[in-house]
Amino acid sequence: MAIKEIIKKHKIVGLQLSVIKDNVLVKSSHYGFANIQDSIAVDRETVFSLNSITKAFTGVAIMQLVENGKLNLGQPISNYLNDLPINWQKITVEQLATHKSGLPDIWDSQGNLLSEDGDTLFEKVKELPCAFEPGKNVRICLINYMLLGMLIEKICGQSFEEFITLNQFKKAGMKNAMKAGLGDFYNIIKHSARPYTYFRNNVLTNVYQPIPSILLPAGGVYATAEEMAKWIIALQTNQLINAENLKILLKPIEFENGKQFEENGLLDRSSIGFSLSSRAENPIIALMGGSRNAVFIYPEKNISVVILTNLMGSHPQNFIEEITKFYVN
Repeated sequence: MAIKEIIKKHKIVGLQLSVIKDNVLVKSSHYGFANIQDSIAVDRETVFSLNSITKAFTGVAIMQLVENGKLNLGQPISNYLNDLPINWQKITVEQLATHKSGLPDIWDSQGNLLSEDGDTLFEKVKELPCAFEPGKNVRICLINYMLLGMLIEKICGQSFEEFITLNQFKKAGMKNAMKAGLGDFYNIIKHSARPYTYFRNNVLTNVYQPIPSILLPAGGVYATAEEMAKWIIALQTNQLINAENLKILLKPIEFENGKQFEENGLLDRSSIGFSLSSRAENPIIALMGGSRNAVFIYPEKNISVVILTNLMGSHPQNFIEEITKFYVN
């Protein structure tokens, strides 16, 4: 009943919930509509856009390359990518992955670069000034993960989608994610939840979210909540990367002086692709995407909760712990 009350309170259109305990799926449910116009209900195989949760898949992909000896986090990105601006060339792979690069973002432009094709977007971004000296600050930047995607493709000689399909979707048993492929608003993603929002005058509307293909490593994955649960289990049981590299993946971001990057709120730390809570009791490893998806992993309790919705602005990170309390002893 609690989840239905939460859905009603936040006026959520469609939602999937999965809960893992001791690396076993103990709860999987779905509610509401994937497409409210045509009264198409969410079911267990409805795929949702994960938005920025995709960055965690990109982070795992980077660590897989590290594990296979094909990539060094401490090396400049110019060791792997050609034709970069001079002031980008000394940026390290680690600085990209932890958003310490200082690179300009698409939001730094007066124009809407999301409407551009990938090549045009990249060329325009290269003309923008950097925000700060690499390593001196942290700022979330889509260009960081765009470059990580390009780096993965250059090293592996295959597309980013092919690489994560083979090395993550397949290994974790994410069949619906494999069928859906990566995409955005323009792609026809079969059996997918249509996105909505109340941002315009508090009236429910469709969401228009184009993403150039070059930015898909920052936000292009579609999956179900059950499949996210499978991915978490595969990650925690070292089916995707070994324990040593998992520790690196989840290490809080530090500056050169050893001080950790801090933010306000519950999720006050970050790592490669993840948000973290440093609270002493029951710390959290979290993923969030599109102001509508949240995954909270509680390592001390070995419990994880996945909430995927199609309502931008539902912010499930604000109520996910209401669900968690039913499973934490």
